[in-house]
Amino acid sequence: MEYRRLGSTGLTVSPLCFGTWRFGKESNGTLETDRETAHELLDAAWDRGINFVDTANSYGGGKSEEWIGEWLADHDREDVVIASKVWWRSRGVPERTLSRKAIRSEIQDTLERLDTDYLDVYYIHRFDDETPIRETLRTLDDLVREGTVRYLAASSGAAWKLTKALWRSDLENLERFEITQPRFNAAYREEVEDYLDVCADQNLAVCPYSPLEGGFLTGKYERDGDPPKGSRGDLNDWNGRFDERQWRVLEAVQSVAREAGATPAQVALRWCIDRERFTCVPIVGARSVEQLEENAGAMELSLTDEQLGRITDAYAEETEGDR
Repeated sequence: MEYRRLGSTGLTVSPLCFGTWRFGKESNGTLETDRETAHELLDAAWDRGINFVDTANSYGGGKSEEWIGEWLADHDREDVVIASKVWWRSRGVPERTLSRKAIRSEIQDTLERLDTDYLDVYYIHRFDDETPIRETLRTLDDLVREGTVRYLAASSGAAWKLTKALWRSDLENLERFEITQPRFNAAYREEVEDYLDVCADQNLAVCPYSPLEGGFLTGKYERDGDPPKGSRGDLNDWNGRFDERQWRVLEAVQSVAREAGATPAQVALRWCIDRERFTCVPIVGARSVEQLEENAGAMELSLTDEQLGRITDAYAEETEGDR
């Protein structure tokens, strides 16, 4: 497996990142991933060469970071790339903020839960319109200069906000965002096109969440059927939300999967990995070791330019159903 440099950073990561948003998360009163399963999944990811782990202070009310910290104690810290996020407060007054006070408090709690002295990547989970961007960036810059954080990153947001933040960092000689985490996949592109243009122009790495469009690109949804029980479509009332061009993309993914002797999920993930405009490291989650093993197979999969192009072109095609 070929590891890759994460954009302009000095980090070397696997082609996939393991996302832990399900750790400690309850959906309709059901715990999605418990502590034992979390450790099994982390072991499985590590055994398959995934050295990049994504979490957040808000995942599972802090349990995700705690369980990763327990697992990390049995590994060489320098071998694992850990990313976490800030925006929601994990304790105290429930608020969403990127103020200096909040960031300072949250980074301390995050490091304690992870039982580490530093983070490799620190994301702002969202942009905070109530706090001046200069205050946020200066606080984050201090964390890098102190050695608490190695690289800064931004998750979801508007392209103009990302551009503004990069401009302010350049203007004031502050550490800038080097990595982004938008929603992006073969069946969801137009809405983030401007954002990705900024990433490509500024050589920012892209670590997209939902690279399988909530399971849609695995092929488990049917045009006229109900979402599978317990799927994200079922839990979030996504039935009927997919448009005609997304179904065309799924058909192209399934066609390529048959040709390549792979699963649709592996093909869809490989399509993300093989983006040329920017370094793309999709974030995958899993409910079971078997599901993680399937996703990890995308790292060894090879697709031709023609196969990749068919998936890309399927999204741009227009039929009567689109009008």
